[in-house]
Amino acid sequence: SIIAMSALKKQKTESTKERVVLAYSGGLDTSVILKWLSEKGYDVVCFCANVGQQGEDFEAVKAKAIACGAIDCICTDLRKEFVEEYVFESIKCNALYEGRYLLGTSIARPCIAKEQIRIARSYSAKYVSHGATGKGNDQVRFEMCAQALAPDITTIAPWRDPEFIESFKGRKDLLAYCTKHSIPVDAKPKANYSIDENLYHTSYESGMLEDAMTTPDESMFKMTCNPRSAPSSGESVRVTFLRGVPVSMTTLADGVTKTDPLEIFLYANEVAGRNGIGRIDIVENRFVGIKSRGVYETPGGTLLRSAHLDLEGITMDREVKRISETMSLEFSRLCYNGFWFAPEMDLVRNTLEFAQKDVEGSVEMDLYKGNIFVTGRESPKSLYSADLASMDIEGGGADFDYQPADSQGFIRINSVRLKVYSALQKKLKGGK
Repeated sequence: SIIAMSALKKQKTESTKERVVLAYSGGLDTSVILKWLSEKGYDVVCFCANVGQQGEDFEAVKAKAIACGAIDCICTDLRKEFVEEYVFESIKCNALYEGRYLLGTSIARPCIAKEQIRIARSYSAKYVSHGATGKGNDQVRFEMCAQALAPDITTIAPWRDPEFIESFKGRKDLLAYCTKHSIPVDAKPKANYSIDENLYHTSYESGMLEDAMTTPDESMFKMTCNPRSAPSSGESVRVTFLRGVPVSMTTLADGVTKTDPLEIFLYANEVAGRNGIGRIDIVENRFVGIKSRGVYETPGGTLLRSAHLDLEGITMDREVKRISETMSLEFSRLCYNGFWFAPEMDLVRNTLEFAQKDVEGSVEMDLYKGNIFVTGRESPKSLYSADLASMDIEGGGADFDYQPADSQGFIRINSVRLKVYSALQKKLKGGK
Protein backbone atom coordinates (compact mmCIF):
# COMPACT_ATOMS: atom_id res chain seq x y z
CA SER A 1 0.00 0.00 0.00
CA ILE A 2 1.01 3.66 -0.35
CA ILE A 3 0.99 4.10 3.43
CA ALA A 4 3.13 1.04 3.98
CA MET A 5 5.59 2.13 1.27
CA SER A 6 5.80 5.63 2.79
CA ALA A 7 6.50 4.12 6.19
CA LEU A 8 9.23 1.93 4.66
CA LYS A 9 10.86 4.94 3.00
CA LYS A 10 10.74 6.86 6.27
CA GLN A 11 12.28 3.94 8.13
CA LYS A 12 15.13 3.78 5.58
CA THR A 13 15.67 7.52 5.77
CA GLU A 14 15.90 7.47 9.56
CA SER A 15 18.33 4.54 9.71
CA THR A 16 21.78 5.48 11.02
CA LYS A 17 23.45 2.66 9.08
CA GLU A 18 25.32 3.30 5.86
CA ARG A 19 23.54 1.94 2.79
CA VAL A 20 25.04 -0.19 0.06
CA VAL A 21 23.37 -1.21 -3.20
CA LEU A 22 24.36 -4.77 -4.05
CA ALA A 23 24.12 -6.17 -7.59
CA TYR A 24 22.22 -9.31 -6.64
CA SER A 25 21.45 -12.44 -8.62
CA GLY A 26 19.97 -14.64 -5.92
CA GLY A 27 22.77 -17.14 -6.38
CA LEU A 28 25.16 -18.55 -3.79
CA ASP A 29 27.88 -15.88 -3.94
CA THR A 30 25.69 -12.77 -3.84
CA SER A 31 23.42 -14.27 -1.16
CA VAL A 32 26.44 -14.82 1.06
CA ILE A 33 27.71 -11.31 0.26
CA LEU A 34 24.31 -9.88 1.19
CA LYS A 35 24.40 -11.48 4.63
CA TRP A 36 28.08 -10.64 5.11
CA LEU A 37 27.46 -6.96 4.35
CA SER A 38 24.52 -6.96 6.76
CA GLU A 39 26.74 -8.42 9.47
CA LYS A 40 29.24 -5.65 8.77
CA GLY A 41 26.58 -3.14 9.74
CA TYR A 42 25.28 -2.00 6.37
CA ASP A 43 21.68 -1.55 5.27
CA VAL A 44 21.71 -3.55 2.04
CA VAL A 45 19.49 -2.66 -0.89
CA CYS A 46 19.60 -5.43 -3.49
CA PHE A 47 19.35 -4.69 -7.18
CA CYS A 48 18.56 -7.34 -9.77
CA ALA A 49 18.73 -6.39 -13.45
CA ASN A 50 16.43 -8.06 -15.93
CA VAL A 51 18.51 -8.09 -19.10
CA GLY A 52 16.76 -11.12 -20.54
CA GLN A 53 17.96 -14.04 -18.42
CA GLN A 54 15.99 -17.13 -19.43
CA GLY A 55 13.53 -18.52 -16.90
CA GLU A 56 14.48 -16.14 -14.09
CA ASP A 57 11.82 -15.77 -11.36
CA PHE A 58 12.43 -12.20 -10.24
CA GLU A 59 9.73 -12.33 -7.57
CA ALA A 60 11.50 -15.32 -6.02
CA VAL A 61 14.83 -13.46 -6.21
CA LYS A 62 13.27 -10.47 -4.46
CA ALA A 63 11.71 -12.66 -1.75
CA LYS A 64 15.03 -14.39 -1.11
CA ALA A 65 16.87 -11.07 -0.82
CA ILE A 66 14.42 -9.80 1.79
CA ALA A 67 14.57 -13.10 3.68
CA CYS A 68 18.38 -12.86 3.74
CA GLY A 69 18.31 -9.42 5.33
CA ALA A 70 18.01 -6.84 2.54
CA ILE A 71 15.97 -3.77 3.47
CA ASP A 72 14.67 -3.73 -0.12
CA CYS A 73 15.19 -5.43 -3.47
CA ILE A 74 14.67 -3.60 -6.74
CA CYS A 75 14.21 -5.69 -9.88
CA THR A 76 14.42 -3.45 -12.95
CA ASP A 77 13.36 -4.56 -16.43
CA LEU A 78 16.21 -3.20 -18.56
CA ARG A 79 15.55 -5.28 -21.67
CA LYS A 80 14.26 -2.46 -23.87
CA GLU A 81 17.05 -0.09 -22.83
CA PHE A 82 19.62 -2.86 -23.21
CA VAL A 83 18.57 -3.57 -26.81
CA GLU A 84 18.13 0.01 -27.96
CA GLU A 85 21.14 1.64 -26.29
CA TYR A 86 23.67 -1.18 -26.06
CA VAL A 87 22.89 -4.19 -28.29
CA PHE A 88 21.92 -2.18 -31.37
CA GLU A 89 24.80 0.22 -30.68
CA SER A 90 27.16 -2.74 -30.73
CA ILE A 91 25.69 -4.06 -33.99
CA LYS A 92 25.82 -0.59 -35.56
CA CYS A 93 29.52 -0.42 -34.66
CA ASN A 94 30.22 -3.99 -35.92
CA ALA A 95 31.70 -4.72 -32.49
CA LEU A 96 33.94 -7.79 -32.36
CA TYR A 97 36.71 -8.38 -29.83
CA GLU A 98 39.83 -10.18 -31.07
CA GLY A 99 38.05 -11.06 -34.28
CA ARG A 100 35.49 -13.43 -32.73
CA TYR A 101 33.80 -12.34 -29.49
CA LEU A 102 30.59 -10.30 -29.91
CA LEU A 103 30.91 -8.72 -26.43
CA GLY A 104 27.68 -10.10 -24.97
CA THR A 105 28.78 -9.80 -21.34
CA SER A 106 30.78 -6.61 -21.91
CA ILE A 107 27.89 -4.51 -23.24
CA ALA A 108 25.54 -5.58 -20.44
CA ARG A 109 27.79 -4.26 -17.67
CA PRO A 110 27.42 -0.51 -18.36
CA CYS A 111 23.66 -0.95 -18.69
CA ILE A 112 23.53 -2.67 -15.27
CA ALA A 113 26.02 -0.30 -13.63
CA LYS A 114 24.08 2.77 -14.77
CA GLU A 115 20.89 1.49 -13.12
CA GLN A 116 22.78 0.45 -9.98
CA ILE A 117 24.09 4.01 -9.60
CA ARG A 118 20.61 5.44 -10.20
CA ILE A 119 19.25 3.27 -7.39
CA ALA A 120 22.16 4.21 -5.13
CA ARG A 121 21.33 7.87 -5.66
CA SER A 122 17.65 7.29 -4.91
CA TYR A 123 18.56 5.64 -1.58
CA SER A 124 21.31 8.14 -0.74
CA ALA A 125 23.71 5.21 -0.63
CA LYS A 126 27.42 5.91 -0.38
CA TYR A 127 28.39 2.41 -1.48
CA VAL A 128 27.71 -0.11 -4.23
CA SER A 129 28.84 -3.74 -4.26
CA HIS A 130 29.12 -6.67 -6.64
CA GLY A 131 30.06 -10.35 -6.63
CA ALA A 132 32.65 -10.27 -9.41
CA THR A 133 35.85 -12.19 -8.76
CA GLY A 134 39.32 -10.68 -8.48
CA LYS A 135 40.54 -12.45 -11.63
CA GLY A 136 37.87 -11.42 -14.12
CA ASN A 137 36.94 -8.48 -16.32
CA ASP A 138 33.62 -7.72 -14.66
CA GLN A 139 35.16 -6.18 -11.55
CA VAL A 140 36.88 -3.67 -13.83
CA ARG A 141 33.79 -3.00 -15.93
CA PHE A 142 31.43 -2.44 -13.01
CA GLU A 143 33.85 -0.23 -11.13
CA MET A 144 35.08 1.83 -14.09
CA CYS A 145 31.46 2.57 -14.99
CA ALA A 146 30.62 3.44 -11.39
CA GLN A 147 33.65 5.73 -11.09
CA ALA A 148 32.70 7.52 -14.30
CA LEU A 149 29.05 7.98 -13.31
CA ALA A 150 29.46 8.65 -9.58
CA PRO A 151 33.03 9.31 -8.37
CA ASP A 152 31.71 10.00 -4.87
CA ILE A 153 30.28 6.48 -4.47
CA THR A 154 32.65 3.78 -3.22
CA THR A 155 32.59 0.18 -4.44
CA ILE A 156 32.84 -2.72 -1.99
CA ALA A 157 34.34 -5.76 -3.73
CA PRO A 158 34.18 -8.69 -1.28
CA TRP A 159 36.15 -11.04 -3.49
CA ARG A 160 39.11 -8.66 -3.12
CA ASP A 161 38.62 -8.17 0.63
CA PRO A 162 41.27 -10.10 2.65
CA GLU A 163 38.84 -10.92 5.47
CA PHE A 164 36.17 -12.19 3.07
CA ILE A 165 38.68 -14.25 1.09
CA GLU A 166 40.08 -15.75 4.29
CA SER A 167 36.58 -16.75 5.41
CA PHE A 168 35.46 -18.21 2.09
CA LYS A 169 38.12 -20.27 0.36
CA GLY A 170 35.69 -22.24 -1.74
CA ARG A 171 32.16 -23.44 -2.32
CA LYS A 172 32.26 -25.59 0.82
CA ASP A 173 32.81 -22.54 3.05
CA LEU A 174 30.03 -20.63 1.27
CA LEU A 175 27.58 -23.49 1.80
CA ALA A 176 28.55 -23.79 5.48
CA TYR A 177 27.85 -20.08 5.93
CA CYS A 178 24.46 -20.52 4.28
CA THR A 179 23.62 -23.35 6.67
CA LYS A 180 24.69 -21.28 9.67
CA HIS A 181 22.55 -18.31 8.64
CA SER A 182 19.59 -20.25 7.17
CA ILE A 183 20.19 -18.92 3.65
CA PRO A 184 18.23 -21.02 1.11
CA VAL A 185 20.45 -22.86 -1.34
CA ASP A 186 19.37 -24.32 -4.68
CA ALA A 187 19.09 -28.07 -4.16
CA LYS A 188 19.94 -28.84 -7.80
CA PRO A 189 23.51 -30.02 -8.41
CA LYS A 190 25.74 -27.15 -9.54
CA ALA A 191 26.87 -27.30 -13.16
CA ASN A 192 30.59 -27.83 -13.65
CA TYR A 193 30.94 -24.43 -15.32
CA SER A 194 29.70 -20.89 -14.74
CA ILE A 195 26.98 -19.20 -16.79
CA ASP A 196 26.34 -15.55 -17.59
CA GLU A 197 23.30 -14.80 -19.68
CA ASN A 198 21.31 -11.95 -21.11
CA LEU A 199 19.14 -11.62 -24.20
CA TYR A 200 22.21 -10.87 -26.36
CA HIS A 201 24.12 -14.02 -25.47
CA THR A 202 24.88 -16.81 -23.03
CA SER A 203 28.46 -17.45 -21.95
CA TYR A 204 29.99 -20.50 -20.30
CA GLU A 205 33.38 -20.61 -18.63
CA SER A 206 35.47 -21.97 -15.72
CA GLY A 207 35.02 -25.42 -14.17
CA MET A 208 35.51 -28.19 -16.70
CA LEU A 209 35.94 -25.59 -19.45
CA GLU A 210 39.22 -24.39 -17.93
CA ASP A 211 40.78 -27.37 -19.72
CA ALA A 212 41.10 -25.87 -23.19
CA MET A 213 40.79 -29.33 -24.76
CA THR A 214 37.52 -30.28 -23.03
CA THR A 215 34.63 -30.36 -25.47
CA PRO A 216 31.58 -28.40 -24.26
CA ASP A 217 28.65 -30.53 -23.14
CA GLU A 218 25.86 -30.24 -25.70
CA SER A 219 23.25 -30.16 -22.92
CA MET A 220 24.54 -26.82 -21.60
CA PHE A 221 23.48 -24.71 -24.60
CA LYS A 222 20.35 -22.61 -24.06
CA MET A 223 19.88 -20.34 -27.07
CA THR A 224 20.92 -22.47 -30.04
CA CYS A 225 20.37 -25.95 -31.35
CA ASN A 226 23.29 -28.04 -32.54
CA PRO A 227 23.94 -27.02 -36.16
CA ARG A 228 24.00 -30.70 -37.11
CA SER A 229 20.40 -31.12 -35.92
CA ALA A 230 19.11 -27.83 -37.36
CA PRO A 231 16.39 -28.14 -40.04
CA SER A 232 17.69 -29.30 -43.39
CA SER A 233 15.31 -26.90 -45.12
CA GLY A 234 17.00 -23.85 -43.63
CA GLU A 235 15.25 -20.48 -43.43
CA SER A 236 15.32 -17.16 -45.29
CA VAL A 237 15.07 -13.74 -43.63
CA ARG A 238 15.04 -10.08 -44.59
CA VAL A 239 16.48 -7.42 -42.27
CA THR A 240 15.96 -3.69 -42.84
CA PHE A 241 18.16 -0.93 -41.39
CA LEU A 242 17.92 2.82 -40.97
CA ARG A 243 21.10 4.75 -40.06
CA GLY A 244 22.75 1.41 -39.26
CA VAL A 245 20.06 0.30 -36.80
CA PRO A 246 17.69 -2.66 -37.43
CA VAL A 247 14.12 -1.41 -37.91
CA SER A 248 12.42 -4.59 -39.11
CA MET A 249 12.98 -8.31 -39.59
CA THR A 250 10.86 -10.67 -41.68
CA THR A 251 10.95 -14.43 -42.14
CA LEU A 252 10.24 -14.82 -45.85
CA ALA A 253 8.44 -18.18 -45.73
CA ASP A 254 5.58 -17.03 -43.51
CA GLY A 255 5.85 -13.25 -43.78
CA VAL A 256 6.10 -12.72 -40.01
CA THR A 257 7.53 -9.23 -39.44
CA LYS A 258 8.79 -7.57 -36.27
CA THR A 259 9.35 -3.81 -36.00
CA ASP A 260 9.66 -3.07 -32.27
CA PRO A 261 13.37 -3.05 -31.29
CA LEU A 262 13.00 -5.58 -28.47
CA GLU A 263 10.74 -7.82 -30.55
CA ILE A 264 13.14 -7.64 -33.51
CA PHE A 265 15.99 -8.86 -31.40
CA LEU A 266 14.05 -11.58 -29.59
CA TYR A 267 12.78 -12.83 -32.96
CA ALA A 268 16.31 -12.75 -34.39
CA ASN A 269 17.40 -14.89 -31.44
CA GLU A 270 14.57 -17.33 -32.02
CA VAL A 271 15.07 -17.72 -35.77
CA ALA A 272 18.88 -17.84 -35.69
CA GLY A 273 18.87 -20.13 -32.66
CA ARG A 274 16.70 -22.77 -34.27
CA ASN A 275 19.10 -22.79 -37.23
CA GLY A 276 22.19 -23.31 -35.09
CA ILE A 277 23.62 -19.83 -35.69
CA GLY A 278 26.05 -18.09 -33.34
CA ARG A 279 28.13 -20.61 -31.38
CA ILE A 280 31.85 -20.03 -30.76
CA ASP A 281 34.50 -21.57 -28.50
CA ILE A 282 37.53 -19.33 -27.95
CA VAL A 283 40.45 -18.40 -25.74
CA GLU A 284 40.52 -14.62 -25.26
CA ASN A 285 42.75 -12.10 -23.51
CA ARG A 286 41.18 -10.56 -20.43
CA PHE A 287 41.98 -6.94 -19.63
CA VAL A 288 43.59 -8.03 -16.35
CA GLY A 289 46.25 -9.96 -18.28
CA ILE A 290 44.89 -13.51 -18.00
CA LYS A 291 43.91 -15.73 -20.92
CA SER A 292 40.42 -17.18 -20.52
CA ARG A 293 38.52 -19.90 -22.36
CA GLY A 294 34.91 -19.04 -23.08
CA VAL A 295 32.08 -20.72 -24.94
CA TYR A 296 29.45 -18.34 -26.28
CA GLU A 297 26.18 -18.44 -28.16
CA THR A 298 24.96 -15.18 -29.72
CA PRO A 299 22.35 -16.15 -32.33
CA GLY A 300 20.48 -12.90 -32.98
CA GLY A 301 23.60 -10.78 -32.71
CA THR A 302 25.43 -12.91 -35.26
CA LEU A 303 22.52 -12.69 -37.71
CA LEU A 304 22.03 -8.92 -37.42
CA ARG A 305 25.74 -8.10 -37.51
CA SER A 306 26.17 -10.15 -40.68
CA ALA A 307 23.32 -8.27 -42.35
CA HIS A 308 24.66 -4.91 -41.21
CA LEU A 309 28.16 -5.60 -42.49
CA ASP A 310 26.78 -6.54 -45.89
CA LEU A 311 24.62 -3.41 -46.14
CA GLU A 312 27.65 -1.25 -45.40
CA GLY A 313 29.26 -2.73 -48.50
CA ILE A 314 26.65 -1.16 -50.78
CA THR A 315 26.08 2.12 -48.92
CA MET A 316 29.37 3.22 -47.36
CA ASP A 317 32.17 5.11 -49.09
CA ARG A 318 35.44 3.19 -49.32
CA GLU A 319 37.50 5.59 -47.20
CA VAL A 320 34.73 6.04 -44.64
CA LYS A 321 34.61 2.25 -44.40
CA ARG A 322 38.37 2.03 -43.88
CA ILE A 323 38.33 4.57 -41.04
CA SER A 324 35.18 3.01 -39.56
CA GLU A 325 36.89 -0.35 -39.34
CA THR A 326 39.63 1.12 -37.13
CA MET A 327 36.95 2.85 -35.01
CA SER A 328 35.08 -0.45 -34.70
CA LEU A 329 38.19 -2.15 -33.33
CA GLU A 330 38.62 0.69 -30.84
CA PHE A 331 34.94 0.53 -29.82
CA SER A 332 35.31 -3.20 -29.17
CA ARG A 333 38.49 -2.77 -27.12
CA LEU A 334 37.02 0.06 -25.01
CA CYS A 335 33.78 -1.83 -24.44
CA TYR A 336 35.57 -5.05 -23.46
CA ASN A 337 37.86 -3.21 -21.05
CA GLY A 338 35.07 -1.31 -19.30
CA PHE A 339 35.44 2.20 -20.74
CA TRP A 340 31.86 2.66 -21.94
CA PHE A 341 31.45 6.02 -20.21
CA ALA A 342 34.92 7.34 -21.11
CA PRO A 343 35.48 10.44 -23.30
CA GLU A 344 37.38 8.43 -25.89
CA MET A 345 34.35 6.14 -26.22
CA ASP A 346 32.17 9.20 -26.84
CA LEU A 347 34.56 10.20 -29.63
CA VAL A 348 34.47 6.74 -31.21
CA ARG A 349 30.69 6.39 -30.95
CA ASN A 350 30.05 9.83 -32.43
CA THR A 351 32.42 9.11 -35.31
CA LEU A 352 30.67 5.82 -36.06
CA GLU A 353 27.25 7.46 -35.70
CA PHE A 354 28.19 9.89 -38.49
CA ALA A 355 29.51 7.04 -40.63
CA GLN A 356 26.14 5.27 -40.37
CA LYS A 357 24.01 8.14 -41.72
CA ASP A 358 23.55 6.47 -45.13
CA VAL A 359 23.49 2.83 -44.00
CA GLU A 360 19.88 2.30 -45.00
CA GLY A 361 18.22 -0.57 -46.83
CA SER A 362 17.51 -4.30 -46.65
CA VAL A 363 19.52 -7.52 -46.74
CA GLU A 364 18.17 -11.00 -47.47
CA MET A 365 19.93 -14.07 -46.10
CA ASP A 366 19.59 -17.84 -45.99
CA LEU A 367 20.25 -19.51 -42.64
CA TYR A 368 21.38 -23.12 -42.86
CA LYS A 369 22.84 -25.37 -40.18
CA GLY A 370 24.95 -22.77 -38.40
CA ASN A 371 25.78 -20.80 -41.56
CA ILE A 372 24.59 -17.46 -42.93
CA PHE A 373 24.51 -16.87 -46.69
CA VAL A 374 23.68 -13.37 -47.96
CA THR A 375 21.49 -13.67 -51.07
CA GLY A 376 20.75 -10.03 -51.87
CA ARG A 377 20.73 -6.43 -50.72
CA GLU A 378 19.16 -3.12 -51.76
CA SER A 379 19.29 0.49 -50.61
CA PRO A 380 17.82 3.86 -51.61
CA LYS A 381 21.28 5.26 -50.80
CA SER A 382 23.29 2.69 -52.70
CA LEU A 383 26.72 3.69 -54.03
CA TYR A 384 26.75 0.62 -56.26
CA SER A 385 26.33 1.15 -60.01
CA ALA A 386 25.79 -1.93 -62.13
CA ASP A 387 26.81 -0.01 -65.28
CA LEU A 388 30.02 1.27 -63.69
CA ALA A 389 30.94 -2.20 -62.43
CA SER A 390 29.84 -4.09 -65.57
CA MET A 391 32.41 -5.97 -67.63
CA ASP A 392 30.03 -5.73 -70.58
CA ILE A 393 30.07 -1.91 -70.73
CA GLU A 394 33.35 -0.33 -71.81
CA GLY A 395 32.99 2.96 -69.91
CA GLY A 396 30.99 3.98 -66.89
CA GLY A 397 27.57 3.99 -68.54
CA ALA A 398 25.42 7.06 -69.07
CA ASP A 399 26.06 8.55 -65.64
CA PHE A 400 29.81 8.20 -65.13
CA ASP A 401 32.83 9.32 -67.14
CA TYR A 402 35.15 6.36 -66.63
CA GLN A 403 37.69 5.27 -69.23
CA PRO A 404 39.61 2.02 -68.67
CA ALA A 405 42.62 3.60 -70.38
CA ASP A 406 42.89 6.02 -67.45
CA SER A 407 43.96 3.08 -65.28
CA GLN A 408 47.35 3.09 -66.99
CA GLY A 409 48.32 6.42 -65.43
CA PHE A 410 46.70 5.42 -62.13
CA ILE A 411 48.87 2.32 -61.93
CA ARG A 412 52.01 4.22 -62.99
CA ILE A 413 51.63 6.89 -60.28
CA ASN A 414 50.81 4.39 -57.56
CA SER A 415 53.82 2.26 -58.42
CA VAL A 416 56.38 5.11 -58.17
CA ARG A 417 57.12 4.52 -54.49
CA LEU A 418 57.43 0.77 -55.11
CA LYS A 419 60.06 1.42 -57.79
CA VAL A 420 61.96 3.78 -55.47
CA TYR A 421 61.92 1.19 -52.68
CA SER A 422 63.07 -1.55 -55.07
CA ALA A 423 65.96 0.61 -56.30
CA LEU A 424 67.10 1.27 -52.72
CA GLN A 425 67.03 -2.42 -51.85
CA LYS A 426 69.07 -3.22 -54.95
CA LYS A 427 71.63 -0.53 -54.02
CA LEU A 428 71.94 -1.82 -50.45
CA LYS A 429 72.61 -5.29 -51.78
CA GLY A 430 75.49 -4.03 -53.88
CA GLY A 431 73.65 -3.70 -57.15
CA LYS A 432 72.93 -7.39 -57.45
